[in-house]
Parts: sequence; C-alpha cells; structure tokens
Amino acid sequence: MNDQRKGSDAEPTTHFGYKNVPESQKAEKVAEVFHSVAAKYDLMNDLLSGGMHRLWKRFAIELSGVRTGNRVLDIAGGTGDLTRKFSNLVGPTGQVVLADINASMLKVGRDRLLDLGVSGNVEFVQADAEKLPFPDNHFDCVTIAFGLRNVTHKEDALRSMLRVLKPGGRLLVLEFSKPTSKLMSKAYDAYSFAFMPLMGKLVTNDSESYRYLAESIRMHPNQETLKSMMVEAGFDRVTYHNMTAGVVALHRGIKP
Repeated sequence: MNDQRKGSDAEPTTHFGYKNVPESQKAEKVAEVFHSVAAKYDLMNDLLSGGMHRLWKRFAIELSGVRTGNRVLDIAGGTGDLTRKFSNLVGPTGQVVLADINASMLKVGRDRLLDLGVSGNVEFVQADAEKLPFPDNHFDCVTIAFGLRNVTHKEDALRSMLRVLKPGGRLLVLEFSKPTSKLMSKAYDAYSFAFMPLMGKLVTNDSESYRYLAESIRMHPNQETLKSMMVEAGFDRVTYHNMTAGVVALHRGIKP
C-alpha cells in the first residue's frame, strides 16, 4: 500500500515522515529516532499531550475486556504504561508480554517496571510486529499504542496480530489520526510542526526526531482507511472511537 517504485529493478520505497526511503532502511531509521528519545519518552509524552495520553490509554484498557487469567500482548509497549495496567488486571494467573522492536525502548520499559515492582507476570521480548515470534491462537488481547504508524508493512503486522490472537480475541490499535474539524486540523498542524520540534530541541536537544514523529502522524492511514485495513486482514466487528476531536482514534477488532 505504501510502496513506490522508481523502476522495475528498483527497491520498493516507503515513507519515513515526508521522505521516501528504501523499505530496507525504514526500520533502522525509526530505531534511531526511538533510541534518541527513549530516555525522556515519558516526560515528552506528558509535555506534548498535556497528560492526555494517560486518558487515551485508560479508555483503551476499558475497551480491552482484559480480565483475570488472560494473556495480553502489548506491542510497541515502550515504557510500559499499558503493560503495568494489564499486569494488575490479569493477576498472577495471567501473562503480559511487552514487545518492542527497539532495544532502547525495551530497556527503559523493563527498568521502569522493575523499579515499580512489576515483574512476576510480565515478559519482555524484542520483536517485529510484522513477524511476531509467538504461537498461533495464543493471546486473548493484543494492543499497539502509538506504534502502528512506524511499521513499514502495516498489512503484514495486522495479519500477524490476527494470527497470534485466540478466536474471539481482541485487537486494539490506539494511534494518532485525522482531526474531525477544519479548525482543529489547522490548530493541530501549527502545534505539530512548530511546538513539537521546539520542545524536542529544548528538552532532548533533538528537534528532528520530533519533526519525524509529527510527519509520521500525517502519513498514517485515516480512521476509515485503517478500519478497512483491519477488515481486509481478517478482523470482524471493527469499530473505532475518535478522541480529542479525532486527534487520536482507538480501533477495535475481533478475531473470528
């Protein structure tokens, strides 16, 4: 879907923010971004969202249907916000796997959760969302929060998530999306392309990573497109909920 070719023998390209790069290079470039921002990721989330990311994640947890004894896979789990909550919900008889392709983010998440005493029912796995290293029909719930837009082949990732879910299992995709009003869209553009890089420069001395993050949001499929992609991947009863006037959307699908 995102591929572009310059010639019959050329390597397919994909977007990295507003730039086109060879597909083989995108994962490495995304890794460099998150290696750069990992140490202050939580602080920047709070600053850039005004703490709203916590409310968005809370809503995702409420819609997850996770309960005692469940197995949950938290993809692109980063610093472990969702994993911590799911660990409490599934209890000692359940399991939560925090998976992230980026070793720096995974280390920050592991260290943070261990410091908070979260360990007994949590496993940390470095994994690619497009090729999840887990058995078929294994998890009751799979989540990916603010991570799908960084995946090169989103269709492959969605099919991989479907494969590891049990029949009746739920996928929740929490991601920045397209504002539902022109006024909000204009304000959000100004915020994203001026304020975000400025804060990145001031707090982390890295404006370019936050410029990429703003651009990656604009290149991500809109609400209806992502819904269609989930249906095409094999999910049933796909719905989405807009939050903060569509700045963020939560998609939910069920494995038949």
